[in-house]
Amino acid sequence: MVTYYFAIASQDFLLHEEPVEEVLRERINHYKSIKKFIDFQLVLNPAFLEAPEMSKVKKQLNKPSAAIVSNNPKFIDWLKLRFGFVLTGQFESPSKHIADPFAVT
Repeated sequence: MVTYYFAIASQDFLLHEEPVEEVLRERINHYKSIKKFIDFQLVLNPAFLEAPEMSKVKKQLNKPSAAIVSNNPKFIDWLKLRFGFVLTGQFESPSKHIADPFAVT
């Protein structure tokens, strides 16, 4: 099992009201400069919201949603501080590949 952490909000908020593209681009450039593997992904309408344990999170979101998912909890905590109005949490996935649990529904 692999634990993934997420910051999620409505697509309108995350993609249009916040500078998410700039923030993620800066993070990618930083990771490249230190030769670190990119351990996050932006996902639209993430499939993990369909899990029964995500029902409380799903109820709080305006559809459609967007999430930044990572296996780095400190990065997600930083995003929460940066963007403020996002929900954060975690989920378990049987996959070791970061992209597998992020399928779009």
